[in-house]
Formats: sequence, structure tokens, C-alpha cells
Amino acid sequence: MTLRELERSDYDNWHVLWKGYQDFYKVNIPQSVTEKTFDRLLNKNEEMKCLVFESDGKLIGLVHYIFHRSTWTEGNYCYLQDLYVIPTQRSKGIGKKLIESVYKEAKNNNCSRVYWLTHETNYQGRSLYDRVADNAGFIQYRKNII
Repeated sequence: MTLRELERSDYDNWHVLWKGYQDFYKVNIPQSVTEKTFDRLLNKNEEMKCLVFESDGKLIGLVHYIFHRSTWTEGNYCYLQDLYVIPTQRSKGIGKKLIESVYKEAKNNNCSRVYWLTHETNYQGRSLYDRVADNAGFIQYRKNII
């Protein structure tokens, strides 16, 4: 298994994961937005990033994250926007590795916090999040980096 940055040639595999994520949250994002998102994830001038987990030539997990300014700190925050691992690969530590990779990227970019939201019924995800971050009381998970 390999953890790496998203590449243009990943579109078809990424799209399968992206669709699985949407199905999990019962949303349907328009194709035009999906294509724009993919382009932004590859654009080095964007603050939107993506890491993927690959196994045997297939993507099995992804994480999208965004660096942004905060009114509470001089440096940036990092919003972990989307995290998805295919159902057959869950509970194998892939989600944790993706989150920890975002922590590392945030630290390297002088962010003081990584945070994310999840639905209250995402019990499997929340069991992981409770181990790797602090529940701020708003179903918002965050990890102070600095």
C-alpha cells in the first residue's frame, strides 16, 4: 500500500471513491462541481489538497483538506473536509494514517489546528476520531498542531 498525492491519471479511481463518499452522506454533487474539485485538487496554486491510499493499482482511500486563514491565529488552520476509505478496507488503520498525514502536512505549513466535521451517526468514523483528536462539542474534531 502506498500513501501519496493525487495525480491526474487517478481521475477514474478517485471518482469511484468520491462517489462512495457522496453515497455515504446521501448527497449527489453535480458532475461539473466534481470536475472542478478534481482540477482544484491538482492545482499547486490552490489551498485544496488530496492524499490517496493506493493498493494493487487501485485507490482505496482519500482525504481532501484545505488550508485557510483564521481570525483566531496568525497562521492558518487546516480543514479536513473529506475522508473516505472503501468499506472492505475499513478498520485496517488506513483512515488513521490519512488523518496523521494531514497532521504532518498541516505542521509543515505552519497550521495551528486541523479540524473536521462528521455526522453524529457516523459511529465507526467517530470511534477513530475520538482516538486521534479532541471532540470540541460541536461534532467538530480538532487537533492542535502547534
